[in-house]
Amino acid sequence: MSSYPPLFLPTNLLIQTDNSGNSSQDLDLLPVIDLQNLNPSDIGEVCRDWGVFRLINHGIPETLSNQLHEETKKLFDLPFETKKDICAEANIPYFWGTPALNSVNAAMLTKNVNWVEGFSVVLDQLQLIQMEHPALFSFRSLLEEHGQHMARLSRNIFKAMVTDLGLDLTLTEPYLSKSTGLIRVYRYPHCSETEKVLGLDAHTDSSVLSILSQDNIGGLQILKDDAWFNIKPIPNTLIVNLGDMSQAISDDAYRSVTHRVKVNKCEQRISICYFVFPVEDTVIRSSKYKPFTNQEFRSQVQEDIKTTGTKIGLPRFKLGH
Repeated sequence: MSSYPPLFLPTNLLIQTDNSGNSSQDLDLLPVIDLQNLNPSDIGEVCRDWGVFRLINHGIPETLSNQLHEETKKLFDLPFETKKDICAEANIPYFWGTPALNSVNAAMLTKNVNWVEGFSVVLDQLQLIQMEHPALFSFRSLLEEHGQHMARLSRNIFKAMVTDLGLDLTLTEPYLSKSTGLIRVYRYPHCSETEKVLGLDAHTDSSVLSILSQDNIGGLQILKDDAWFNIKPIPNTLIVNLGDMSQAISDDAYRSVTHRVKVNKCEQRISICYFVFPVEDTVIRSSKYKPFTNQEFRSQVQEDIKTTGTKIGLPRFKLGH
């Protein structure tokens, strides 16, 4: 029995139209931030110019990352129906076709079908999840430890961002809440017709920060100066990108970077991404946007995806629109 969802079997290949351009360039000059020498002005420069950077000396044990990736791969390698049943019993959202909606029917609601499957776990609810299946035992403990590191990293990075922006750290504290932290683990199946599909189509994240741990199979691309650049996988480094909340908080001084994922012809790709958001009912105030909460923003994104097939995001809240 195949571990891939039926959607990704060759007989069900769906053609995806990518209007964002297919040409790309290798990028070896992605800015590097050293967590052990974290400087607010350095953070500010890359957030303004790039909206994404490579993080080194982050303090996450390499053994933890390797184990988490290995357990994630084992989970994805289970038969498709088994994964569905396990996730239903454990109340873990399992998606395929798109992660924008945590629904098994999400692929039917979007214009483009993303070549991806994944699991989504809110870290604060991890202990409440019934993970009785043997495949989930070690997965949960590894996720929990990884999540603690992610919360530490995001807190330190956000503090440097707030300092660079000259904002009051006390007043902006609700803008990044550990309780909202969630991890999505992704598998991008290999596909012989890579020109017809994308792992994830071009988008920005709705988060404050997104922190990515990827394997050695490339595929992540960012859009800079109207050109796509490949982000090279480098062992024991993380990719940090800003989301829409950071752009709004900074009055558009920082960039919510547009990115996408290409699929590989021969090999599948595994990635693990941590997303963190403001407190649910905290009002984001900006000189560029109407006041909104994280809940209102998320609801609007979901509605736009259902009605238009795509995320619109910040432009929905722009003043004067």
